[in-house]
Amino acid sequence: MKKLTEQEIQSKLEQLEGWEYKDDALDTSFQFENFKEAFSVMVRIAFEAEAQQHHPEWCNVYNELQISLSTHDADGVTEKDFKLAHSIEQIVDSGE
Repeated sequence: MKKLTEQEIQSKLEQLEGWEYKDDALDTSFQFENFKEAFSVMVRIAFEAEAQQHHPEWCNVYNELQISLSTHDADGVTEKDFKLAHSIEQIVDSGE
């Protein structure tokens, strides 16, 4: 998978509200009503990530979920990251 240029990344980020490009990764965070809701969404994301064979770096503290996506084999952001980011958005939106 080809690493995207910063210009390509910035252009694609226009389709993802709340995501930003930093430290060679796509980053975002979500806040939920409580820990149970945050963890439930994490489980749904985990199943989708496994299906796509692309796994996020993430951190959960109580009701907040922080996610970072990059393709380690490409040493940066690829189409794979954007595909998973869009899937994550659909999962989060369906749970609210």
